[in-house]
Amino acid sequence: MSKTFDVIIIGGGIMGCCSALQMSRRGMKVALLEMDNIGAGPTGKSSAIIRQHYSNEVTARMALHSLRVFQDFENQVGDECGFTQTGFVAVVPAKDRAGLEANIALQQSVGIRTELLATEALREMMPGLATADLVAAVYEAESGYADPYLTVTALARAARRAGSTIVPETQVTGIRFANGKVIGVDTVDQRFDAPKVVNCAGAWAARVAAMAGVSVPINSCRVQVAFFRRPAGHEAPHPVFADFINATYFRSETGNLTLVGLIDPSEAEAIVNPNDYIEGVDDEFVLEAGEGLVKRYPAMERSQYTGGYASLYAITPDWHPIIDELPAGSGCYICSGFSGHGFKLGPAVGQIMADLVTDDRRSEFDPHLFRFGRFAENDPVRGQYEYSIVG
Repeated sequence: MSKTFDVIIIGGGIMGCCSALQMSRRGMKVALLEMDNIGAGPTGKSSAIIRQHYSNEVTARMALHSLRVFQDFENQVGDECGFTQTGFVAVVPAKDRAGLEANIALQQSVGIRTELLATEALREMMPGLATADLVAAVYEAESGYADPYLTVTALARAARRAGSTIVPETQVTGIRFANGKVIGVDTVDQRFDAPKVVNCAGAWAARVAAMAGVSVPINSCRVQVAFFRRPAGHEAPHPVFADFINATYFRSETGNLTLVGLIDPSEAEAIVNPNDYIEGVDDEFVLEAGEGLVKRYPAMERSQYTGGYASLYAITPDWHPIIDELPAGSGCYICSGFSGHGFKLGPAVGQIMADLVTDDRRSEFDPHLFRFGRFAENDPVRGQYEYSIVG
């Protein structure tokens, strides 16, 4: 026996949960289908960095909007997300200084609190930092990080309170169409009917899109993070740090830990089966991440490695998502391919998807930048400088 809804969302990560919440708040009858449990997938393992350092006006506005939601999460969502304001610092090589300054000007123009920071001020903020090779740094005082599992499960609870039906441990096996219009989805043992279906399946998005007869350039790629316990004298939390010179990022974590990952375009080459990949970390990765961390933060040479894990990015050719109706006019939508920097945009994306599915634009965000056709048009999303991998 089938169950009927206004919209079915496939995937219970942050994009699916934010979309379900916003659609339910607009009066839609929503079913969110998650093949595992909420928070068990890549969103729950996200580094969950909240920063606004984007080089396109649309994504910068989305990041600012989302920051305001994270800052006021209890009032706007009705729950906790573990947002911790530490500030965000990014440092770049000399060749990217002009791009950095242009980027700061763009961000300031949309209301983001960001500024160029002198190396002396950076050393005061983070004693023991190596700064001899720095020519420029950007600082966002309001940024930080959230608790990814707490965030996504809170969003799911809020969506349920708003009227969404959350169905965990339910894997979609097919999408049904009639006369070119979507009419529902099949799972292993149930049928769900709806005239709208949204693919928020992340690393599984290409597989779900194929059920709708569409091939999308979204690869499931394995990425890793490691944790190091800070040594005596450096116990204090530090800002989120994006080091484009040493190709690493790091942030504080509870328990006097520092989480470290790589800023590495070659991660797009680590394509894996999302249902069967190594979830532990490689020794080579720990060495590379540790070396990059120590180059910028020499005191961490005395740190203690405490473990790590691997998770998944859903990566597109230009490292930006596909948000579109596919096939056109079918009522079937895709919202996936955020390439590792989507967590911080989730609240804004929920607004975008509610606009698209209800055909009632209430948000300020035009999704044209993320249309599927940009790849055929040879018009990818471009950053202003070399490290556009981050947006």
